[in-house]
Amino acid sequence: MNKKLILFLAALLLIGYIIYDSATLPKASDLKGDFKEVAVYRNENNTGPITRVYAVSVEAPAMGEMRKYGDLMPYTKYGTTTVYFFNAAKPVPAELSGAEPHFDQKYEANCIAVYQRNQNGEVTFGPFR
Repeated sequence: MNKKLILFLAALLLIGYIIYDSATLPKASDLKGDFKEVAVYRNENNTGPITRVYAVSVEAPAMGEMRKYGDLMPYTKYGTTTVYFFNAAKPVPAELSGAEPHFDQKYEANCIAVYQRNQNGEVTFGPFR
């Protein structure tokens, strides 16, 4: 076989694999529970640690699915990502802030769980308070 043909086929296989791998990555829509991102906060500081806070409503709360959802959320090295999960049948905060508590206290009773990834990439997940 011609060297150019072999290189072309190898490149074609590599490109095909990359496309297949990208198309089959897990997405939040693949998870059970009908997750809906209701509110997002991200600090404007691009020179220091990035703080991300999310309020997510869940139709069918399952701890395993909520943990997977948290793992899919964006994370920046030396930054923090916090995801609050709320029962979709109850009121959910429409606004979040950068300082704790990240949402109005009147929504605390509706919060099911919280997922946190800290500056070192360590994850904590469990029931809210």
